[in-house]
Amino acid sequence: MSLEGKVAVVTGGGSGIGASIATVLAAKGAAIAVWDLNLEGAEKTAAMIREAGGTAIAVEGDAAEATAIAASAARTRAELGPVTILVNNAGITQAEPFTTLSEESWDRTIRINLKGPFLVTQALIPDMLAAGWGRIINISSSSAQTGAPGLAHYASSKGGVIALTKTLAVEFIEKNITVNHVPPGFIDTPLSRKTIDVDAAAAHMPMKRAGVPADIAYAVAYLASEEAGYVTGQTLSVNGGRYLF
Repeated sequence: MSLEGKVAVVTGGGSGIGASIATVLAAKGAAIAVWDLNLEGAEKTAAMIREAGGTAIAVEGDAAEATAIAASAARTRAELGPVTILVNNAGITQAEPFTTLSEESWDRTIRINLKGPFLVTQALIPDMLAAGWGRIINISSSSAQTGAPGLAHYASSKGGVIALTKTLAVEFIEKNITVNHVPPGFIDTPLSRKTIDVDAAAAHMPMKRAGVPADIAYAVAYLASEEAGYVTGQTLSVNGGRYLF
């Protein structure tokens, strides 16, 4: 599954799942633009890729703000070329009981987790249309499939990502652009450990363990490949059996 000659953007690529996705895509041959609000994290991921012999740049910016996205896209195109692989990974989560969930928390979560992928995709899909080839992979969440207490805002935002995925898949199906999503289950990352007891949650999983970021990264690499050219609008669940449909 070579990605030689492709340029990929990974939002939220400075840590956790995003960093793993960026390094795996780079190992397959893609040039990577690591987009992250945290420049230090983005630079760390990009440096790891370059040290391994790959091509990568770190791009600082808010992946949910149109002006910042335009600047990030312009820099990526100038340094790496047109973008034909996009991984919408940037997101936030914070457990809050529904009865005390604030409007501010709701709006912030929707802005970053749902409006962000909309804006980034809209900014970069012209490159794919011009190339006659594209891969868009959205990172959703198994919580949107099952529901999760304390995560009404998060699950709703990721449910929107799933609907966006299916809609774009249908809209661009004749343009050789595929759009799919990967809903992670319990993945052991610094972010997840801030919000849930990963080990306790994993004990209740059918597989009795948490996943690791690489589990998501290799699923994304498949969906980004030529070999996945007949796969679009699909859910590739990577969740240790948490959700089976």
